[in-house]
Parts: sequence; structure tokens; C-alpha cells
Amino acid sequence: MAARIPQHERRKWRRLPLAIPVFVRGRDDNGKEFLEFATALNVSAGGALVAVQRNLPASGRISLEIPSGHMADLPGMPKATRRLPAKLVHIQPASQYNLIGLRFSRPLLRALRTER
Repeated sequence: MAARIPQHERRKWRRLPLAIPVFVRGRDDNGKEFLEFATALNVSAGGALVAVQRNLPASGRISLEIPSGHMADLPGMPKATRRLPAKLVHIQPASQYNLIGLRFSRPLLRALRTER
């Protein structure tokens, strides 16, 4: 079986295949707020692929919150983003989870752009 050659990559940033625990916060179809512990499966400066258990509205606003230890709040430590507002851009059902593609409201770092 031949390896599939990817079509032109439309993403602006390279994806890092990191499993990162995150909290997903948003509103369901009824407007009720929810908070779910989930896993980001890959992350780039422009967005993330996240595995969640719940069904989400197709065009919802989502916030990813990265849990961190107390050291992140100590004086002298570099500032780091822990809350990432995003827009849900696609949903792919998978066995026990839904894989959701998110686009961050603002890219994390413009320096990580891929060469075009």
C-alpha cells in the first residue's frame, strides 16, 4: 500500500503532536455553560485538535484552559498563556470521543509560521 501524499498544506503553523491535558469551557446547545477535562492531541500556534466526550454546537466559541502548578504564578517566572479563546471549526466523531478542531482567536506566536 503506497503512502498517501498530502495535498497542499493549508495550515499556517506546524502542528506538534503533544498530548496535553486541558479544560474545555463553553456553552452547549441550550446555552448552559460547561467545563470538561479533555486532551489536546496536537497543538499549533493557530489552533488545536482536542478529544472531548460531549457533543458540542457546530460553530461554538470555546476556551481552552491549560492546568498548571503554582510555579507559574511565582514572581520572576516568564509569563505564559494558560487560557486560549478559540472557535470550533470542525467536529469528527470517533469511538468514545469527538475530535474537535479549534482555531485560536489570536495566534500564539507569529514566529512559528511554516514556510510557504
